[in-house]
Amino acid sequence: MIGRLRGTLAEKQPPHLILDVNGVGYELEVPMTTLYRLPKLGEPVTLHTHLVVREDAHLLYGFFEKREREFFRELIRLNGVGPKLALALMSGLEIDELVRCVQAQDTTALVRIPGVGKKTAERLLVELKDRFKAWETIPLIANLVVEPRLDLPQASAESDAVSALISLGFKPQEASRAVAMVVAAGAKGDNPSSEDLIRRALKGMG
Repeated sequence: MIGRLRGTLAEKQPPHLILDVNGVGYELEVPMTTLYRLPKLGEPVTLHTHLVVREDAHLLYGFFEKREREFFRELIRLNGVGPKLALALMSGLEIDELVRCVQAQDTTALVRIPGVGKKTAERLLVELKDRFKAWETIPLIANLVVEPRLDLPQASAESDAVSALISLGFKPQEASRAVAMVVAAGAKGDNPSSEDLIRRALKGMG
């Protein structure tokens, strides 16, 4: 089991990235909460990882904090929740927001996430209630300041944001519309990174 990797951020194509560890490139998929906190390309970063072994592939998932990885592991233990849905849940809601939904048994926020209908949301809340009793809320990761990246053309940032939303389960039309609305609502001269576009689009979809 690969539990942690420290290396240089070589590529970033939300929600995928490649981490160069002593010349070996590890491809990982990360939730948006981790993506927002990554450094610039070429800089070092340490990620806590979870390896999923399937018959046709070995999939590696990365998380900025160990707590995020433990949260991911709790989710994929649930019946009917695979890694893709777990990442969508963690990308659409911060950990403390999801914990509060579980504590309040509130399905409203969950049903906005692709792949989660009302019945699925109700089932998830029931199954998570006992598991999350020991979980305390933490400061919103959404409050973290994300430094704008000026190394990518805006068109590329928008394309990356749309691709990331589609990978989370949103329909192409929904993803394109959400990103376009974010761009249209931006201030003149604003040049948000793909990470910032994704975060704003997810908030707008909620």
